[in-house]
Amino acid sequence: MRNHPFVIHSLQMTVALPSLLFALCAPQQHQSWTDDLPLCQMCGVGTAPNCVYGPDGKGTQSHPNEDGHLRFRGEDGCFLYGVFNGYDGNRVANFASQYLTAELLLGQLNSSHTDGDVQKILTQAFNVVEKSYFETIDDALAEKAHLSNYVLPVSFHQLSPQSQKVQERLKELEQEVSGGATAVVALILNNKLYIANVGTNRALLCKSSSDGQNQVLQINRPHSTDNEDELQRLAALGVDSARVRQAGQIAGQSSTRRLGDYPVKFNYNEIDVLSAAKTSPIIAEPEIHGSHCLDGVTGFLLLMSEGLMNALESAHGPEQANQEIVAMVAAELAQQSSLEAVAQSVVERVKRLHHDVFASGRQRAALCSRHEDMTLLIRTLNYPLADAALTPTQGGRIYPVSVPYSNSQSTSKTSVTLSLVMPSQSTLTNGTNTASTLEEGTPTPGSQSPTATLQSTNTQTQSSSSSSGDGSLFQQRGSQAAQPDETGRVPPYVDFSQFYRLWGSDHSDGHSTQGGLGPQ
Repeated sequence: MRNHPFVIHSLQMTVALPSLLFALCAPQQHQSWTDDLPLCQMCGVGTAPNCVYGPDGKGTQSHPNEDGHLRFRGEDGCFLYGVFNGYDGNRVANFASQYLTAELLLGQLNSSHTDGDVQKILTQAFNVVEKSYFETIDDALAEKAHLSNYVLPVSFHQLSPQSQKVQERLKELEQEVSGGATAVVALILNNKLYIANVGTNRALLCKSSSDGQNQVLQINRPHSTDNEDELQRLAALGVDSARVRQAGQIAGQSSTRRLGDYPVKFNYNEIDVLSAAKTSPIIAEPEIHGSHCLDGVTGFLLLMSEGLMNALESAHGPEQANQEIVAMVAAELAQQSSLEAVAQSVVERVKRLHHDVFASGRQRAALCSRHEDMTLLIRTLNYPLADAALTPTQGGRIYPVSVPYSNSQSTSKTSVTLSLVMPSQSTLTNGTNTASTLEEGTPTPGSQSPTATLQSTNTQTQSSSSSSGDGSLFQQRGSQAAQPDETGRVPPYVDFSQFYRLWGSDHSDGHSTQGGLGPQ
């Protein structure tokens, strides 16, 4: 009876029925449930695909971009943002970005809801989205179960042509039902911020004060194999948490909470490190943070995929990654009139830093041989953008190429001075900076602090060269960044005193007496 065609057909129809109903109720592929929702104009998104560097330093993309994001404005002063880090395909990330929006912004939330109501609605939305996704792969699961009965455990080359086709189809189905995504979602309702997190993406909130200080707060914690609370949760289910910590990954991923990933969720007993679990240890239940009151707050919110933060931390270490990314955003906000341009510039900046460290051959180069897809979402909070008329044009771009940190004193605040200078043309190859802008020996504070002081200046430095080639026109930068004087100006990095002295001696009588530095 097990392989009877009628039984198999009935099983397929029974399993496929929810998917059929789902397909009938769902919009067509060219449509979206969220098409009519307006995009938030106070938000910008920057992206970059994954990259693997070859021995020549050139990068190639190893797979299609698997990240996703959402940024919508609902009714009743409700805003929804999200960044999704997909893996083994972009199916789950794309599905979640669409259906999570439908579960939250089509009348489910209103201004009368309390914090408890909002947290409950967010949790339910994640659970519904995952269940709905699994319904979409029911047909593939049924076909996979049916075809598995006809495959014998022999070598692929010994199979008949028909069996080889079955084997190939099984591989396709395996890929179709695999894959998942991590997610970090931000909801603003009644001017309160809620963060829902599943996995290893990151949310930062930067609050600016009137005295120029920016408080940087990492709101969520990564659900990873080194998170003590997650390890305790797994241990309570019978999992050997020490083995999980030592392995560093579960089925190829460092996250302990994920959306999708059917093989891990339903076949966890076949995974060695999870085989002793009493129930499914990898879950999609979000951890909710908030509410955070945004009344009177000036600053910005950052949602970042794991790939972006991993690239930055691989290049410069994790100690100051939060402060460094905030410094980059603050610098771009001071120069750009478009949030899209701000977000994309920061992503390109991280991408360039990562490549520069790899190309440098220094100690951290081995950690930078590749990076995953990168996504950055910026939502401003009463934060002014640069005047469009003052935005530098292409070719006159100002880049934040130096973010030195000071550890000379142990204080309650980490001082971060941001210097904006023009990169020297001699360091540009094919339009990209080939030298890392932060040396590996950059000192970092002994203890990480969430507070950073970001001081932006518009000082531009021109590239000059000595006729003797000894570089004596350039001052050596000290270990500490130059501080603004009482006028708010930063001392220049280039000393022109010798230039002016030689120019004056050559032109004291109104004309050049010998081949000097002046025009001939």
